[in-house]
Amino acid sequence: MRFFSDNAAPACPAVMDALVAANRLDTAYDGDAWSQRMDAAFSDLFETQVTAIWVGTGTAANCLALAALCPPTGGILAHRYSHIEMDEAGAPGFYTHGAKIMLLDGDGAKIAPDAIDAAVGLVRKDVHQVQPAALSVTNATEYGLAYTPAEMAALGERAKAHDLGFHVDGARFANAVVSTGASPAELTWKAGVDALSFGFIKNGGMNAEALILFDKIHADNIRRMKKRAGHLSSKGRFAAAQILAMLENDVWLDNARAANAAATTLAEACGKERLVYPVEANELFVKMTADEAAAIRATGFDFYDWAPGEVRLVTSWDQDMDAVDKLAEAIRSL
Repeated sequence: MRFFSDNAAPACPAVMDALVAANRLDTAYDGDAWSQRMDAAFSDLFETQVTAIWVGTGTAANCLALAALCPPTGGILAHRYSHIEMDEAGAPGFYTHGAKIMLLDGDGAKIAPDAIDAAVGLVRKDVHQVQPAALSVTNATEYGLAYTPAEMAALGERAKAHDLGFHVDGARFANAVVSTGASPAELTWKAGVDALSFGFIKNGGMNAEALILFDKIHADNIRRMKKRAGHLSSKGRFAAAQILAMLENDVWLDNARAANAAATTLAEACGKERLVYPVEANELFVKMTADEAAAIRATGFDFYDWAPGEVRLVTSWDQDMDAVDKLAEAIRSL
């Protein structure tokens, strides 16, 4: 019974149906009917005109956005536990041709506005030090916490004050939207965000993510970088089709609600004494001894060890609620 990663979940039925429907002759690369519909579909969702570009991975979405927002000589402010720092094998530096990630701290992998001020304040305005050029935050964070619209707006205000491009890694953006009850617009451009990596794969997609640009000035350059980096798939309609299928009828929200609800059930079983952080999306970080973790694994559950004395549980859009209930009972019995 799987609780180790939402990356391992199957593609949802709407995506599989869309892939079959797209399996016909059409224009190659991103000239097809599905790709051409993406700007309008996402503009409706975000209540403003946007540019929407499909890519194959979240790493590609993050790095293409950051390469547009930060020059090779610049710095990217990000949490020390961010995905771009911990899990992308130096890809941001590769795509930006040398930009430096400037690490910030914050509980639950959240960045506070004063941390931005402090980091920028440490940098001399001369040629001898890397100058901050972009801010990247993750919503929901790597520890499953969701930024509210007010928190995002405060970050956007500091980014603007320091002339920083503002990027959001939204690998679990759908889970954050559901958790906060906010609109996609409130969590992005209304808060000053320039670019969003909109995650679909963790939420029931197969192999497509969306890069959403709220500032058109970067669109043409990103398209060229996407080709140069090897991410312009010749049959791009299959990427666009699955993304559009998840937008239609709010499948992306339904999937996130299901994953979040499963996480909430487990959170109730854990109680405050076991939870390392509040559960605001579909990840739980649970205090558990090695013996306790082994006992639960022995009953058929699969999850990752995390920090010493902690495990991580991740729920997915397709989570079997019978398995969730059984895991909840196993945790209560510890």
